[in-house]
Amino acid sequence: MCGRYTLSASASKLSDRFGATVTSTITDSLPRYNCAPGQTLPVITNENPNQFQQLKWGLIPSWADDDTGGQINARAETVDEKPTFATAYESQRCLVPADGFYEWVRDDTDSETGAGDNTKQPYRVTFSDDRTFAMAGLWERWEPTHTQTGLSDFGAGDADDMTDSEAGQQATESFTIITTEPNDVVSSLHHRMAVVLPPEAESVWLHGDADTVESLLTPHTGDQWETYPVSTRVNSPANDESSLIDPV
Repeated sequence: MCGRYTLSASASKLSDRFGATVTSTITDSLPRYNCAPGQTLPVITNENPNQFQQLKWGLIPSWADDDTGGQINARAETVDEKPTFATAYESQRCLVPADGFYEWVRDDTDSETGAGDNTKQPYRVTFSDDRTFAMAGLWERWEPTHTQTGLSDFGAGDADDMTDSEAGQQATESFTIITTEPNDVVSSLHHRMAVVLPPEAESVWLHGDADTVESLLTPHTGDQWETYPVSTRVNSPANDESSLIDPV
């Protein structure tokens, strides 16, 4: 899976890398060293490929009853079949920029005694030159259903009145990251990994048809990738500073 990632690039570097405008709101939020589910994070959608947008990590399908929860990952093998993702896979794709992601390895066995403390050691996976890349994502727009309460219900009043729970609700735009089988670099850390797109495939992912993009949902070769252990402080989404990506 992909449950945390980093985006330490500056706004100007992000704009140059993807040829898209970075809004002041996003600029003020960068860099990010511990992107976590539920947070609002920058992505590029096929609907507006020339400007970064802030979407919530955790895809909520348009037909959901409410905008709580959300799916942070979608499996490449079934993304075109699952009701939660099928519509977005057809026509609502996005690029999720990153320069690394975290995986956790359970350290439960001592090499000499066989004993362990059953803790998990976080590792950062990145390119050796720390370049920015794009993960394949899907996005959705959820809007509240406005239940009308007509005159027959109350004897008087506005037929367009909304229920109390709907009052003040706004549309929620959200995204998920597609995962696939791990390459040789990641396989020792986890049995899944994010689909990392080659730069030349990014535009195809955004604008190609479903049959064309299917071939892109494969593990990256892992060339020039590296992994290294980092502080367990990354375990808490409340921590977000540059020291999190330092090797330990």
